[in-house]
Amino acid sequence: MLLELHVKNLALIEAADVELEDGLNILTGETGAGKSIMIGSVNLALGQKASKEMIRSGAEYAYVELVFSVDPQKEEALRALDVVPDENGILIISRKIMPSRSMSRINDETVTAARLKQITSLLIDIHGQHEHQSLLHASKHLEILDIYAKSRVLELKLQTESLYREYTCLKRELEQLDTDSESRRREADFLRFEIEEIENAGLKEGEEELLAANYKKYANAKRIIENLSAAYRAVDSEGVGNALHEVSEVAEFDPELKAIQDQLYDAEAVLSDAHHAIGEYLEQLDFDEASFQKTQERLDLIRGLQAKYGETIEKIQKSLEEKKNCLEQLEHFDEYRARLEQKYQKAEESLEAVSEELSKVRMEEAKKLTEKIREGLIDLNFLDVRFSMEFRRLPHYTANGFDEAEFVISTNPGEPERSLGQVASGGELSRIMLAIKTVLADSDDIPTLIFDEIDTGISGRTAQKVAEKLAVISRNHQVICITHLPQIASMADCHFEIKKSTDGESTKTRILRLNEKDTVTELARLLGGAQITEAVLQNASEMKKLAEQTKKRR
Repeated sequence: MLLELHVKNLALIEAADVELEDGLNILTGETGAGKSIMIGSVNLALGQKASKEMIRSGAEYAYVELVFSVDPQKEEALRALDVVPDENGILIISRKIMPSRSMSRINDETVTAARLKQITSLLIDIHGQHEHQSLLHASKHLEILDIYAKSRVLELKLQTESLYREYTCLKRELEQLDTDSESRRREADFLRFEIEEIENAGLKEGEEELLAANYKKYANAKRIIENLSAAYRAVDSEGVGNALHEVSEVAEFDPELKAIQDQLYDAEAVLSDAHHAIGEYLEQLDFDEASFQKTQERLDLIRGLQAKYGETIEKIQKSLEEKKNCLEQLEHFDEYRARLEQKYQKAEESLEAVSEELSKVRMEEAKKLTEKIREGLIDLNFLDVRFSMEFRRLPHYTANGFDEAEFVISTNPGEPERSLGQVASGGELSRIMLAIKTVLADSDDIPTLIFDEIDTGISGRTAQKVAEKLAVISRNHQVICITHLPQIASMADCHFEIKKSTDGESTKTRILRLNEKDTVTELARLLGGAQITEAVLQNASEMKKLAEQTKKRR
């Protein structure tokens, strides 16, 4: 769960530290106090696009840090992504926003936005203020169903995706074959020319390296002869022989001269060997112009082929095989097309079978899902509601099968079920999304859920039902909720107030944790507005007590 939120120099917040609890965490505050900054800061830490205008005026940077406590099961999933919490199961996600760039880190390791999203999707789910509008798009409905039924549909979806890739690849290949015969003839002639060019070259592995070495030697032939001739003259052993003769004549008079005599013997032998080797090399040299020209031409040929067909001889040979296969296809076009059509038909049959199975499972799970959502809607004060899912088959396959599915609803007796956009108001969409989130929360293991003004467009008894539903979700998940309704705020296990203040020169937003007395005062403000009377305070206190009783009962 999310243990702490630290914010610095973000919009109106100079510095804020929020220690959250398990259960239902409620945030309230006056309109314009900066409640949206709370969700905004979390979204920024999770990788949302950042603007330099978010940095507090006069500050060099903005900083957001989320501290999560990870249970052993979630830790195992994170380790599979190469993310390791510390020995206490703590994971820290931070983001520093500077005027020119921003930087995200997980436990001091810099991460990309894509990797950050992959990791945090295991830890937190944010239901934004306008997310319920996504229910107006039918494509979202199938996504919700697949999330609910993931234990049954995941493997089928992977199979469908794999078969769809094969199917589209074969389909594209067949379409590419539908060119005129003249184009195929020209392509075949060109392939024959290229194949002949490579085969006539008679390339051998290592040939280019050997030719390059010979070319280098031939190109520097004059210098080699001049230098070696000079060396041949320089290592003539005549001088050393004379020295040896002179020392040998007097060596008998002093034993120490024996060592010098031996050294001269060795020197004479070494120089004699070197003199002989240089002489042999010079005798064997054959720097005729014809050999040099032949080497140069062969090397140019090989390098020309490398420029056209591959950087190495191995790659040229591989290109040759590919061209031969392509030519064979063109020369046996009808047979190849027949084989390809057979493979395409088989792939389509396999894709159809798996898509059919996927659709069948979805329809079975849709009945369970929509019944649970319907029950949730009744809990949320939809008195007489029917809710189901309609399936239509697309005229084509997709990587997700051939299903097109849409939630339909009827909120009044006798009325037919219609799409959500035709029936539901903004407040009703908000409640429908909450019912869906409640069902999905029972089937997923994301520990922290954030709701930003889930109460939009509702009041009275309906607000009480929404409050009770949030309390139910908070039994198995940490819930963080921004609200302006006292019915929801009264259900808080932990209540925070977001306050804005000014000293005439600057404006600051603070987030304060409320004690029991302050909670009642804040509920009274939500109930009574600007003027809080004793009666309003008493009403607020009674509301809080009733909320505690309701939570215990549930």
